[in-house]
Amino acid sequence: MKRSEINLLQMEAVAFFRERQFHLPPWACWGAADWQKNRQEAREVIDHKLGWDLTDFGLGDFYRCGLLLFTLRNGKVGERGGKDYAEKVMIVRENQVTPWHFHFHKMEDIINRGGGELVIELCNATGDEQLAETPVIVQVDGVSRELAAKGRVVLRPGESITLPPRLYHQFYGASGRGLVLVGEVSRVNDDEKDNRFLEQIGRFPEIEADEAPLYYLCHEYPVD
Repeated sequence: MKRSEINLLQMEAVAFFRERQFHLPPWACWGAADWQKNRQEAREVIDHKLGWDLTDFGLGDFYRCGLLLFTLRNGKVGERGGKDYAEKVMIVRENQVTPWHFHFHKMEDIINRGGGELVIELCNATGDEQLAETPVIVQVDGVSRELAAKGRVVLRPGESITLPPRLYHQFYGASGRGLVLVGEVSRVNDDEKDNRFLEQIGRFPEIEADEAPLYYLCHEYPVD
């Protein structure tokens, strides 16, 4: 992706957050000088890779298969005395897919915080980590619901779903409903070891530096 495209997506995100009255922490908009000045005080942000995140899953087509998110808080697996929880906010576009995956250990609540409608497809995992044909039972706002394999739940603003470990899911914004502001509250998030995608994919996009970053992504803070 071009950096200019990422910058536009971040500007769009800030405007959408403001429209939905969702406020980011001050460091969300820091520039290079701010990160250098506060590099010791902001070690938790830097070391835990909080902040802006964007992926095209290595497929090179962000608008078809991609996700923009902002990690607000997170711990580290096995860290004594640290946070044992995480929180993210995401913007999901119409028909923009986050593909089939589950988490080995993380349980999470996915919440529609406003905007459009979020479609989540669900499937149990087989012993060899493929898609099972068995019925799925999930909690939607604390109420049990049974679905067929690959069944769908549509979350409207204010609704949420609990996803336990090893439950395959993929999601996207409903067509014609606009951007969706999605929240995630979970156990500690570990993208390096805890994610199992059904198909092999990438993580961070290759970035063409056609202009300077508007806001740094979580893996590129300019600190010593």
